[in-house]
Amino acid sequence: MTTLTNVPIPQASRDITVAYLGDLLLNAGFIDDRQRADLENVDRQFRAQLRALKSRTEEEASPFKALAALNLTDASGNGTKVDDFLLARLIAEDAHLQFFKIDPLKLDVEMIESKISRPFARKHKMVPVAIRDGKVIVAMVNPFDHAAMDSYRPMAKQEIEVVVSAESDVMAVITEQYGFRSAVTKAERDLSRGAIDLGNLEQYIKLKSGAEIETSDQHIVNAVDYLLQHAYDSRASDIHIEPKREHAQIRFRIDGVLHEIQRVPKLVNLAVTSRLKTMCRMDIAEKRRPQDGRIKTEHDGKEVELRVSTLPTAFGEKVVMRIFDPDILLRDLSGLGFYEDELKTFADWIKRPHGIILVTGPTGSGKTVTLYSALKSLASPEINITTIEDPIEMVWDDFNQTAVQNKIGITFASALRTILRQDPDIIMVGEIRDEETAQNAVQAALTGHLVFSSLHTNDASTSITRLVDLGIPPFLISSTLIGAMAQRLVRKICEHCRRNRPLSLEEASMLNLQAPPGKRIIVKEGAGCIRCRNTGYFGRTGIFEILPVDNSIRDLVDRGEDFLKIKDMAIKRGMRTLRQSALRKLAEGITSFEEVVRVTGI
Repeated sequence: MTTLTNVPIPQASRDITVAYLGDLLLNAGFIDDRQRADLENVDRQFRAQLRALKSRTEEEASPFKALAALNLTDASGNGTKVDDFLLARLIAEDAHLQFFKIDPLKLDVEMIESKISRPFARKHKMVPVAIRDGKVIVAMVNPFDHAAMDSYRPMAKQEIEVVVSAESDVMAVITEQYGFRSAVTKAERDLSRGAIDLGNLEQYIKLKSGAEIETSDQHIVNAVDYLLQHAYDSRASDIHIEPKREHAQIRFRIDGVLHEIQRVPKLVNLAVTSRLKTMCRMDIAEKRRPQDGRIKTEHDGKEVELRVSTLPTAFGEKVVMRIFDPDILLRDLSGLGFYEDELKTFADWIKRPHGIILVTGPTGSGKTVTLYSALKSLASPEINITTIEDPIEMVWDDFNQTAVQNKIGITFASALRTILRQDPDIIMVGEIRDEETAQNAVQAALTGHLVFSSLHTNDASTSITRLVDLGIPPFLISSTLIGAMAQRLVRKICEHCRRNRPLSLEEASMLNLQAPPGKRIIVKEGAGCIRCRNTGYFGRTGIFEILPVDNSIRDLVDRGEDFLKIKDMAIKRGMRTLRQSALRKLAEGITSFEEVVRVTGI
């Protein structure tokens, strides 16, 4: 990170107004004279709203929000979005200070709590973000608030260095990060006195705003709500709460990689675990056996489901929550990473009136997203779609969903037998695990149903061998299987820090690539920046191996040939392997050499 320069704070305090921000945008070429004139009315309305407020609170009128609501068109023609991050950069440049993009995963929350009170931070929209070379680095929304700095210096008891950050970043730290630590601290204090009662909680939880949490609820409830909101804002797919000898570690999985977020006292972790177990109707008293449950919450006006699992460990119960955001789990097929020819093939498969479609890959390879997205594209009032899942990943109104419950005899096989009497058009079997389920799936396909399912195999051709191992005769496989698709997820290189790099001879050899004499193979990598948390990656995309069962493949299956001959024939017929799909993403600068090797092997 660039070394921050300590520049004296401007001596004259002044507020940041819509008019001031408009001047910055005009001078930088992001708006034109007509747009600047239109901002005069907005500025007058903003000032009137401020005068009407009796006190400065987090919910007061914000000039940044007022400008963002206008959705201004970038007059420079570069397509730059006029948001509070751009405005913060312009303010920093005007104040001759460093712009600082806050990464909440890198903050020392205990340091923040020790250096500034939350009411003061909220009132002045400022927060300490680091201590470097004996100085407290303070991120401010308004670096011209000299009165705030005069008041803060005696509190800090250290030399202060000011940077400028976006209003949304600063307020998120105060509301979520700082609020979580404050809730944990208060919870630890109250728990030591035995003051927390976790006995009367509801299953459906509507997460509250920062103000509602702070004024109305007990501290454990606060901590859990802050934790979930932070996970949603961080794009986390999983939350891990792991008890250790002296504390509990909280980690988020973001883009497939775990990041440590917080450490909380063991006493507080026991209460947080009880709160979560109660929310999803688990047995709080049972700590010796694993349990599963679900929580439904709300984020940004939409429902988000969490699947909760507990596991007894040496130091207590470990809790893992998998987050199912409908925007991610139910996506258009075109947004999954398919190339045009792959999408056409898969779309043709799912339009067939009957047969079996298999999606294969290890846990975490995106099979569920693909299956749900396919069902979403087919759902209509004229079609009866029924799923059998273990467990139900996300409840969706357009599907009839059944959960496997082995304790009471509801297995994939038994549920599938019953579903065939429910007049289904399309059936999704979460996973074919045993011979009975495989036979029932084949029977369903033979009787005119379209069946989707998954298998845990390494590639597409191996799925045929797996069905044979489960006792399905080859002639039934060849007559019912439409196609098999293997998939994986690779991380995408961050667009903000993407750069070129040459492959070494050893790296090129690992991928069986050869450059022309005297030349190097150039690929992309992520240098690491604030946006991607210095990982070089932001988001994930799929790579696919699609094996259509045509006449040549059917002949091999009927003859009982092994998966290698089936794979060779499919490649001759145009199938792109997982490695080839990954290499294409590498050549296009979508993913990196390291990801190709990590996901597809050497």
